Amino acid sequence: MNQISQLLPSANIIVGLDVTSKKRVFEQVGLLFENANQIARNLVFDSLFAREKLGSTGLGQGIAIPHGRIKGLREAVAALVTMKEAIPFDAPDGLPVNIACILLVPEKATDKHLQILSELAQMFSDKQFRDGILQCKDADAIHKLITDWEPNVAN
Repeated sequence: MNQISQLLPSANIIVGLDVTSKKRVFEQVGLLFENANQIARNLVFDSLFAREKLGSTGLGQGIAIPHGRIKGLREAVAALVTMKEAIPFDAPDGLPVNIACILLVPEKATDKHLQILSELAQMFSDKQFRDGILQCKDADAIHKLITDWEPNVAN
């Protein structure tokens, strides 16, 4: 089993979010994390925006992995959002983003957080996987796709 499926319950997946900017994505996931994980929405928004100011978390190929540190958080949590229409995200390839996987981690950085980001990058570098996510019509289907994904351990 991969790490991502353990951090990302179906309840934290939004399919077809109708937004026009990364700011609106951050507001919506702030609400989601507040309701699902009891993390104040303003903490989520501020943390994600502060990280974004350091440089875009857009990876390219329509993918972004916004992430932030949250004081008092004990374990990493994730959310995944597919957009109704792709939005600008200042990705290195200039393409708009239609999938955002948001990761919140405890304030103190650990090697595990880097491993999670690495696994997310590997997961989303797979075109077939990305296309599969975009074809899913509901959160459960996306969660199954993520759960079934196997990391490439041959390095």
